[in-house]
Amino acid sequence: MSCFEILDPAFGRFVLGNAALKQLATGFDWVEGPVWFGDAGCLLFSDIPNDKILRYTPGVGISTYRAPSNYSNGHTRDRQGRLVSCEHGTRRVTRTELDGSITVIADSYQGKSLNSPNDVVVKSDGSIWFTDPHYGIGSNYEGFAADQELPCNVYRIDPDGTIEAVLTDFNCPNGLAFSPDETLLYVADTGRMYQDDPAHIRRFSMESGRPKSLGIFHTIAPGKGDGIRCDMDGNLWSSAGDGVHCIAPDGHLMGKILVPEKVSNICFGGRAKHQLYITATTSLYAITLNRVGAQTP
Repeated sequence: MSCFEILDPAFGRFVLGNAALKQLATGFDWVEGPVWFGDAGCLLFSDIPNDKILRYTPGVGISTYRAPSNYSNGHTRDRQGRLVSCEHGTRRVTRTELDGSITVIADSYQGKSLNSPNDVVVKSDGSIWFTDPHYGIGSNYEGFAADQELPCNVYRIDPDGTIEAVLTDFNCPNGLAFSPDETLLYVADTGRMYQDDPAHIRRFSMESGRPKSLGIFHTIAPGKGDGIRCDMDGNLWSSAGDGVHCIAPDGHLMGKILVPEKVSNICFGGRAKHQLYITATTSLYAITLNRVGAQTP
């Protein structure tokens, strides 16, 4: 049985009929935040409820990278190759320096504690962009239940450390990704906990370093768009309730990779950034594609 659903013939060129969806590891509680370290030949990802950052090394398997992890969620790498992490438990964004020490990049805004930083990307100018929904403080499952002090915003941190709320009209911003040329920013809004909010992916044009709304780009169904990534041709790949969806730059759904668990997040990796790593509820999956991811090594 094929793991692909082709809705646009062009998607047939993106997938390889003899490349199977592989379950690389399972038995976790809720996995998130995959990031590929090409120079180390490994993938890092979070098991949030178990307070761990795990490492998957092809040919070796799973090991623990950091425990406790302060209930880390999303991760990325900066232009110097350092790990940048969103931590629910400490309500902060951190950077792991090359010597292993940890630097706090942001934990508050205008004197108030952040909610629970969720996902993060680094732009080529060195600015760090992250989403701050309230999911990690809504219960004790993915962190610590706490009062919400700030709206659920998207923030930009300049290289000099200045932090700014650049998008303030979201219910709960979640995954985010820049287009390959960084002229567009995509942000998934998954809605507030216990509320029946609309859920969709919005698109913004980047003008003088600031995002300008271009409206709703795409609505995922079934499920919601959580983690998102672009490939080098500007197609957007998104988590969904039935797997991973590939969305063309004009917003139409091209096809799906069907996954037997609810997908939380994705990233491209492997020797040519042609493998898609998928975190899905209790398991880590991977599939080889005829695509190349738009991200740092």
